[in-house]
Amino acid sequence: MAVAVETQSSAQTRLAVQCTGVEKSFGSGQTRVRVLRGTDFTAETGKMNFLVGPSGCGKTTLISVIGAILTSEAGDVDVLGQDLRRMSNGKLADFRLNNLGFIFQQFNLLPALSAEENASLPLVAQGVGTKKAERRARELLERLGLAGQTKKMPKQLSGGQQQRVAIARALVHEPSLLICDEPTASLDAASGHTVMELLRDVALEGDRSVIVVTHDNRIFEFADRISHMADGVIGRTDEPGDEGFGKDDA
Repeated sequence: MAVAVETQSSAQTRLAVQCTGVEKSFGSGQTRVRVLRGTDFTAETGKMNFLVGPSGCGKTTLISVIGAILTSEAGDVDVLGQDLRRMSNGKLADFRLNNLGFIFQQFNLLPALSAEENASLPLVAQGVGTKKAERRARELLERLGLAGQTKKMPKQLSGGQQQRVAIARALVHEPSLLICDEPTASLDAASGHTVMELLRDVALEGDRSVIVVTHDNRIFEFADRISHMADGVIGRTDEPGDEGFGKDDA
């Protein structure tokens, strides 16, 4: 179970993530590259928050900062009411384990483990007994349409089925924030649509917030908010009813 974290946001703001003036660079001297340039970004609770923009604009770096994987150099990073810049590395690791879930383009399943074993890993890492963890993973996999597939190895599953296992792994410990990096990029249109329906229906339960980084305009219809990023900053954030909502900047 996720650690109860009281968010800074009130009923009026409903913010799960609030980044202000975030900066992040890589390299040093003449090779230093500024990736985040005073970035402001928010993600609302109970919504599918999309982050879009061209390759190299800083999207992955931004969600890595939000996901407590990278540390920013400046600015404020408030996630679920916690100031990540004030946390030690140990506390960041605990926060990540107990409150965040991650879904990636390449699934990142362990080939030697079955579907239910892969999906149970976050619970095992939290100290839940193996049998109990696998039972909870199996129940979630069945809910995601993988009844009868839970004992299979990743190589025995289709791409869409592997992504469902990855979704189960990201949600099995009931995180408050789910971060998805190109979750449909390796899937065909039909599988990608199915995965997004599952994310919308399952991931948003319990007042969870979801951030989806994507280039895939086929899934923009699932967004509640779309933040457009370019050159390390958010240019604008659109919501349904705004002119141009759901359309590429190009």
